[in-house]
Amino acid sequence: MAGSGGGVVSGGRQRGPPLFATEKPGRMAMAAYRVSAATVFAGVLLIWLYRATHLPPGGGDGVRRWAWLGMLAAELWFGFYWVLTLSVRWCPVYRRTFKDRLAQRILIANSYSEDELPSVDIFVCTADPTAEPPMLVISTVLSVMAYDYLPEKLNIYLSDDAGSVLTFYVLCEASEFAKHWIPFCKKYKVEPRSPAAYFAKVASPPDGCGPKEWFTMKELYKDMTDRVNSVVNSGRIPEVPRCHSRGFSQWNENFTSSDHPSIVQILIDSNKQKAVDIDGNALPTLVYMAREKKPQKQHHFKAGSLNALIRVSSVISNSPIIMNVDCDMYSNNSESIRDALCFFLDEEQGQDIGFVQYPQNFENVVHNDIYGHPINVVNELDHPCLDGWGGMCYYGTGCFHRREALCGRIYSQEYKEDWTRVAGRTEDANELEEMGRSLVTCTYEHNTIWGIEKGVRYGCPLEDVTTGLQIQCRGWRSVYYNPKRKGFLGMTPTSLGQILVLYKRWTEGFLQISLSRYSPFLLGHGKIKLGLQMGYSVCGFWAVNSFPTLYYVTIPSLCFLNGISLFPEKTSPWFIPFAYVMVAAYSCSLAESLQCGDSAVEWWNAQRMWLIRRITSYLLATIDTFRRILGISESGFNLTVKVTDLQALERYKKGMMEFGSFSAMFVILTTVALLNLACMVLGISRVLLQEGPGGLETLFLQAVLCVLIVAINSPVYEALFLRRDKGSLPASVARVSICFVLPLCILSICK
Repeated sequence: MAGSGGGVVSGGRQRGPPLFATEKPGRMAMAAYRVSAATVFAGVLLIWLYRATHLPPGGGDGVRRWAWLGMLAAELWFGFYWVLTLSVRWCPVYRRTFKDRLAQRILIANSYSEDELPSVDIFVCTADPTAEPPMLVISTVLSVMAYDYLPEKLNIYLSDDAGSVLTFYVLCEASEFAKHWIPFCKKYKVEPRSPAAYFAKVASPPDGCGPKEWFTMKELYKDMTDRVNSVVNSGRIPEVPRCHSRGFSQWNENFTSSDHPSIVQILIDSNKQKAVDIDGNALPTLVYMAREKKPQKQHHFKAGSLNALIRVSSVISNSPIIMNVDCDMYSNNSESIRDALCFFLDEEQGQDIGFVQYPQNFENVVHNDIYGHPINVVNELDHPCLDGWGGMCYYGTGCFHRREALCGRIYSQEYKEDWTRVAGRTEDANELEEMGRSLVTCTYEHNTIWGIEKGVRYGCPLEDVTTGLQIQCRGWRSVYYNPKRKGFLGMTPTSLGQILVLYKRWTEGFLQISLSRYSPFLLGHGKIKLGLQMGYSVCGFWAVNSFPTLYYVTIPSLCFLNGISLFPEKTSPWFIPFAYVMVAAYSCSLAESLQCGDSAVEWWNAQRMWLIRRITSYLLATIDTFRRILGISESGFNLTVKVTDLQALERYKKGMMEFGSFSAMFVILTTVALLNLACMVLGISRVLLQEGPGGLETLFLQAVLCVLIVAINSPVYEALFLRRDKGSLPASVARVSICFVLPLCILSICK
């Protein structure tokens, strides 16, 4: 089923065909899904009923009674969380755009001109030239400079929070290379338009391109890369670039990443006639920005950087559309801007769209990925369901915003966007740079509503999510668009430690949102749909999953070791709902993964990571959040490292988990794995040798659960007992874990 809308930019024009369509799954498919969900829910209710009606008596059976009550609490939570997740998936929608109609629109008097398309400001943020190598950043910058869009209407801003002269130097190099790269991309319709990604993937010239021209371009890129790597390794900028750009004069011996003045430098000014490529065509505007930094001054991390970019861009280009992308997530689709404009410019359905969110996709994920990154299921199923409730989350990258919505405007039906507006520019770049520098000082935001009611929000590790929620609460809608050719491709961590730290940060952020005035049930009450509030809460309750999950993977196993039954016997009618819920839920999960293009191995790996995240990242995130609430610790920000050790990368490609260092999360994981291994071996021995054949009848489900936990932890045992590489588990982790497991097993055996 498709929605339709008008296709005009502003008043006084004829309405044209819709620029995008909204489609829903077939009725039969949704009916089958809902019937299946209803049967699982019936099974969940029966499990709750069994727990409530078969509560062991107190007295001598007190241990079993308390263990039983804990199981009841855990299963109540699991059931509630499953219903919450299910309800969000009730009405997914899928979007299609019609880019060809942007060029086919008809005016009352004359034909449509692309000159009337809105200009776009693109923000790229980087914070550390060591964790985020300059060439990685520049490849992203070049990919968005080469969009299939009028270059005069493209303005690219790089925010360098480290204020690194190396990053500035590399951007200068990129501005020269762009004069060759952009016309090459447009002439031969190159995809992707990140030179690093393109030359890594494509081994022969594109159609119509001669070998000489192809190799010339490849050599130009190689020469630039060699120069950049040489400068990055030496840490010294050559004299020739310093002479050609006045911007280098702003760095001196007192300049540090945490203490430096504000810098705004327009490297390419599209308003100047000299700013052209080798074919004489205009180049996009390119601006370097570094906020002022002072010790002991709060800078609000990425949120502060984005707000500084909003202000600087308002005096240089002031485009009505703002797009931001992470420095490691290059443009993989040169038509992404036109796709996004199909939503904004549709007058029937686009007037209240505040932002268009593209999915995150990663190019470094291998087949049968050991970490089971659930990207396909999330992108193909979860996000369209949020969109169906009227609001995709803002995830901080690959997102197109209306400037008005991002800057705090409340939507009303009388609102009309002026797509042709531009900043009141002068011809003097020096004046613009001076104005920009005054907007990004340490004290500029003092006693203002920046970060509170205007721009990106402060005070939460997930500032992007709270910003998107607040935009939606002001009456704006957001849409999710997942084109066949992915809009953006990035890099995801390939070591377990980095992944768990990343999820810990996300979990802390979502939990802080849930406990703050930005809670979707408080801030969103009466402003957004209940389904969308619940959608935010699915992630908001990640942290709560930690305790029941940790309970479920330890207590039943310990009770199995002690011969204490917590589940119905195989011959009991109550066995059926437990078995059905487990089989049906996991079968449905497997079917969804296969439907989205994952393999069965990837699905199994995803189940392992589901368990690992819950008992490590979620648990420690919960603990740290409450420590901050009590004032014991302060909030911080861990930058995700974009540099990968080559040996670690090879191990990842072979399907080996990367541990390598001591970590509290690894201790928890190893303790649970060793505990279940001991309980499985000793428990089965006790059942078979001491209690006879009938003993397994009452402990069957606990034995199955224990075996499953052992099976899912196989990479942990491999890293403990078999591997000797640098990515294996350190002996110190094993020693600490054994200190926890051994007393529990001895107490159980001696009982």
